[in-house]
Amino acid sequence: MTTVIRVEQIADFADQEVTIQGWVYNRTRKGKLVFLLLRDGYGFAQCVAFKNDLPEETFEEIARLTQESSVEITGLVRADSRAPGIPGGFEIGITGIKIFQIADEDYPMSLKEHGTDFALEHRHLWLRMPSQWAILRIRSTVISAIREWLDTNGYINMDTPILTPAAAEGTTTLFGTPYFDEGTAYLAQTGQLYNEANIFAFKKVYCFGPTFRAEKSKTRRHLTEFWMVEPEVAFCDLDGIMEVEEQFVSHIVKRVLEDRAPELASLGRDTISLEKVTPPFPRISYDKAVEMIAEIREKTEDSEEKELLAFEWGEDFGAPHETALTQQFEKPVFVYGYPTAVKAFYMEPWPDRPEVCKSVDLLAPEGYGEIIGGSERISDPEMLLQRIYEHELPEEAYQWYMELRRFGSVPHSGFGLGVERTVTWVCGIHHIRETISFPRTINRVYP
Repeated sequence: MTTVIRVEQIADFADQEVTIQGWVYNRTRKGKLVFLLLRDGYGFAQCVAFKNDLPEETFEEIARLTQESSVEITGLVRADSRAPGIPGGFEIGITGIKIFQIADEDYPMSLKEHGTDFALEHRHLWLRMPSQWAILRIRSTVISAIREWLDTNGYINMDTPILTPAAAEGTTTLFGTPYFDEGTAYLAQTGQLYNEANIFAFKKVYCFGPTFRAEKSKTRRHLTEFWMVEPEVAFCDLDGIMEVEEQFVSHIVKRVLEDRAPELASLGRDTISLEKVTPPFPRISYDKAVEMIAEIREKTEDSEEKELLAFEWGEDFGAPHETALTQQFEKPVFVYGYPTAVKAFYMEPWPDRPEVCKSVDLLAPEGYGEIIGGSERISDPEMLLQRIYEHELPEEAYQWYMELRRFGSVPHSGFGLGVERTVTWVCGIHHIRETISFPRTINRVYP
């Protein structure tokens, strides 16, 4: 019996006979040689069948294998710098094979170009392609790094409700559903409000789960269902939460660089920019950002770009503005102090500037835009009630939330990091829909 290994372990088994269980990604015959590119869920390895080394019947069985046929291959691991694969640099000389199934020949995701709609319609099969496999492996490491940093820095994981009685950030972007005799419940936009209750018991907490936004947006940065991690910290102001964010994001990127170098390389990701993601991150005010956008707009000679960069103080930034800003920095950049009118009701106002709140967005470099939104929260009960009235929210739905400010209120802050946006940036890819196994957009809920 030979050792069953994972392809990612192949370098540790040079000159040894091993067994790999997986699926045929590609097959090429060249006379007395058949090359199989085999994927096993952990990588892609070249396996070579030489006619003179195998019974004729076995060789011909290998030569007839179709894409996605499931097999178990035994053979000798050989170092060869020319061998393709992920991680590559090694191949397996086949000495034996067990075939579980010969896949049908009409495999939809054959090795040719496919349109986006076709690929999404066959997402259940598109996942098997090297690029999608690499992206989702990186996603897994991002999630692991998120939990690792929080769990080792004193944060308690709290599971917050997915069904909620009220909005956290306005009702226009909520999915509602009838809830027995209680009226309408909503799929959660955020677990933040519940975590604000949790910090008074545990001081530092986070929730991590699916989030739902019924925004009718078709941009490459939006999904209707995505995953978000939301830390919340008691006795923490705006400056303190920015320090948390830069340590947190730097750890995530470092882990991916350490653990997923082959996957990044297979995507063609230039990692030089990722290696620069270390604290401290630059910090600019919203006021300064508006000035920078105006300067960038003034210098551009492209009329279309000039139109896209049109902006007035008091507006929220769109993708063109965030892209223009982040291209001025080599690291993620904090933009703080947004206008109160464009932010959520619970954000602490800036001292002596009620038109500005203690909010902060973290924008990823290379034009990837916002990956984190956060703020210092209002800790005064009267001020919070005033904001609820101003936003025309139902006071009765927030009685419990206001009560938090009556019994031991303290300055506190938190943020939400979108997993899919972070993975998009780290992988260096164009569209967010590739960063989750089954994306949900305004026009797609299948498969």
